[in-house]
Amino acid sequence: MTLRPAPPAAPRLLLAPMEGLLDCSLRDVLTRVGGVELCVSEFIRVTDQLLPARVFTRIAPELLTGGRTAAGTPVRAQLLGGDPVCLAENAARLAELSPAGVDLNFGCPAPVVNRHRGGAVLLDEPELVHAIVAAVRRAVPAAVPVTAKMRLGHLDDSRMLDCAQAIADGGAAELVVHARTKAEGYRPPAHWHRIAEIREAVALPVVANGEVWTVDDARRCLAESGCDALMLGRGMVADPGLARAIRGEPVPGWTALQPELRRFWASVGARVEPRHRAGRLKQWLGLMRRRFPEAGEAFARIRETNDARRVEALMFGEPAPAPAPAEADAVT
Repeated sequence: MTLRPAPPAAPRLLLAPMEGLLDCSLRDVLTRVGGVELCVSEFIRVTDQLLPARVFTRIAPELLTGGRTAAGTPVRAQLLGGDPVCLAENAARLAELSPAGVDLNFGCPAPVVNRHRGGAVLLDEPELVHAIVAAVRRAVPAAVPVTAKMRLGHLDDSRMLDCAQAIADGGAAELVVHARTKAEGYRPPAHWHRIAEIREAVALPVVANGEVWTVDDARRCLAESGCDALMLGRGMVADPGLARAIRGEPVPGWTALQPELRRFWASVGARVEPRHRAGRLKQWLGLMRRRFPEAGEAFARIRETNDARRVEALMFGEPAPAPAPAEADAVT
C-alpha cells in the first residue's frame, strides 16, 4: 500500500448509487477496500403499486443483513418515482426492512426514466418535489433518515434553489447535489461553485458530488462548494482506493486489489446471467484503466470474449466451474 497526502481536514465520504454500474456486488468490494462511511443503493422504481419486499431486497440485498454491507458500511435504499402517495406507501414498506435511510432520486438523467416522470425531470416542478419529500417523511418512522439527491436542474439551473428549498422544507435530513444539470449529463466540468449557493440557501447538510476523480479534485470540490462531505461515484469505481487516499490513509495497489476483483467476479457469477457476466467485469476494468495500466492490460486480454469460463481463465488463471442449473435463471 502507498500513502497519499489528505486534504487539510478529512471530509465525510459517501458512495454514490449508479444504475447499471455500482450495484451490491461493487458496493461489497469497494466498502471492503474502505474509506466511505455510507452507501446509497441504485434506485428502486416506484410507479403505481405497492412493491413486495423481494423487490427492495433484490436491488439492495444489504436489507437482509441489517442494512449494511459485509464490511459493515450502512446502506440507504433509494426510491425513484413521481407519485407522492405511492412513494410514501412504498417508503413505509421499505422502512420495515430497516435500511440506513430512505433516499429520493431527483437526479437520474436517463431519458426512459424522465419520460415516465422520474428522476431529474421532476426538477421542473419544485412543488411536486416538496410534496414527494414531505409525503415520504410523514410515512416513515422519525428514526429513519429521509434524504435526497438532485442535479442543478433539468434542462437548465433556473429552479435550482427552488428545488433545494423544496427538499429542505419537505423535511429531508440531507441533500446530495450532483453539480450538473440533466442536459449536461456527465460531461465535464462539474459546477461545484453552484453547490455553495445551495448550501447558503438551505438549512440542512449538503453533500457535493460530481467529477471527483483524484485527491486534488476532492480538495477543489470541497473548497469551491464549501461542503464538508463528498459523494464519490465513477472516481471510486476507477480507483477503489480513492476514499482512503482522500483521508490520507494507505491505498491498495493493483496487486492488493486482485482478491477484490476475484470477489467481484464471484458475486457477479452468482447474480448475473452468464451472457452478461463478462460485460460487468469489462465495465469495471474499463474505468480502472484511468488509474491502473494493469487494468488496461487485463481489459485487452478479455476484450474479445464473453464466455464466462474463458474470462475466468484469462483473468485468474483457471476456468470457472460450469454454472449450476439454477444459475441459468439468475437475473441482474
